Amino acid sequence: MTTSSHARIGPVAISRQTRSEAIAMLLDCMAARTKINVAFANAHGLLLAMDDPEFAETLTRCHVLNDGIGARIGARVLTGEGFAENLNGTDFVPALLNAAPAGTRVYLLGARPDVVARAADAFALSHPHVTICGWRDGYFQDGDRADIVAAINAAKADILLVALGNPKQELLMNALRAELDPPVVLGVGALFDFTAGEVIRAPKLMRQAGLEWVFRLLHEPKRLYKRYTSGVVRFLWKILLLRFSKRQAS
Repeated sequence: MTTSSHARIGPVAISRQTRSEAIAMLLDCMAARTKINVAFANAHGLLLAMDDPEFAETLTRCHVLNDGIGARIGARVLTGEGFAENLNGTDFVPALLNAAPAGTRVYLLGARPDVVARAADAFALSHPHVTICGWRDGYFQDGDRADIVAAINAAKADILLVALGNPKQELLMNALRAELDPPVVLGVGALFDFTAGEVIRAPKLMRQAGLEWVFRLLHEPKRLYKRYTSGVVRFLWKILLLRFSKRQAS
């Protein structure tokens, strides 16, 4: 069976790339100063896109990478095959920074003021060859957007990491894309919380088995219960409906 370059799950086309292929593509964009927005699609984000046409349209303007077991199941049910690797942002971004040329300038936007500051310090320690050229917390109003764009552009960032959660981060990235100078912009969800040590990650074996969501649910039941119970059921039901519609049409 010939593998398509994308797997379509509902309204979202997810790129079929290995981590090394995606990183090489983004570094090429950075070198050529070609603007690109990157989104990571997990089951929660895919369900949001199925429910919200505005968010679905926003993702068509992003280069979308697969994140987690939900995207893998969706791709396998709808296309017959999953993905070569799990490209969740929490692991992908450090790998991208590791591969970035010395002197690459990185700006952080999102999370609480103390969390983003700690994340900036942690990135500077773990990736000393890149420059953390600035950061701004995620607590701002629409009227602050012009100042945020000016600060990011003045910092001459090559990579902008936006950690506001979806769909807010992707909507903002696309709304400001024309004004922002950094060629590579990534929506990174809870990355700053993990990097700052605010939220504990699942053990490596659980992550490799695709069970990080179980660990997160156990540690944040109030916030994540609905997403990982009724949300999962709704996602799987929608995938089955899409599969049925696809079979009826063929």
